[in-house]
Amino acid sequence: MALAHWKKLTSRELFCNPWWTYRMDTVELPGGREGEYHYVHTGGSVMLVPLRPDGRIVLVHQFRYLDGRLSLEFPAGGVREGEDPGSIAHKELVEETGCDGSIEHIGFFNPCNGIVDEITNVYLARDLVPSTQYRKDDTEEFEILALSAGEIDAAIRSNKIYDGMTMAAWGLARGRLFCL
Repeated sequence: MALAHWKKLTSRELFCNPWWTYRMDTVELPGGREGEYHYVHTGGSVMLVPLRPDGRIVLVHQFRYLDGRLSLEFPAGGVREGEDPGSIAHKELVEETGCDGSIEHIGFFNPCNGIVDEITNVYLARDLVPSTQYRKDDTEEFEILALSAGEIDAAIRSNKIYDGMTMAAWGLARGRLFCL
C-alpha cells in the first residue's frame, strides 16, 4: 500500500537568524483537510569521525548551553545555504581537532525529522597529521579527547555520550572502521 503524501500549499518564514530559519507551511493533508506545519530549516550540518593512526577516535568535550552540561561529541559544524558539505567538513576537522587528513563521505541522517529539515553528512577522517592551519572558532571552548571504539561504546551505554548526532554518526562509522 502506498502512503499518501502531504501537499505544500504555501510556505513562509517566521523568524531567521544566521544559523536557521523558523518556517510555517500550509499543507493539504491526505483526505483534503488543510493544516499548518512548523519546522526549522537549515543548510545542513557535517559530522566527522576522525581516526588517528593509533586506532583511537577523536572527540570533543564541550559545554552545551541548552542542557547545562558537558557533552562528548564528534567534531561537527553547520553548513550554510550554498556551501559544500565536504569543504565544511574539512574546515571543521582542522578547526576542532588541530589535524588535517583525508575525508570520506559515509552517509547522512536527519537528527530530528519531525522538527528540522537538516541533513547531517557524516565523514570518516583518516591519515591525520598536525595542521598548520589550526584555529579554534572564537565561540567554541572544548577539550580534545581520543577514545578507543570500546570506550566509545561504553560511553554510549553509560550515557557519558548522550548526543544523538554522535550516536547516529557512530552507527554509520563503526562497522566501516572495525570488524563487528
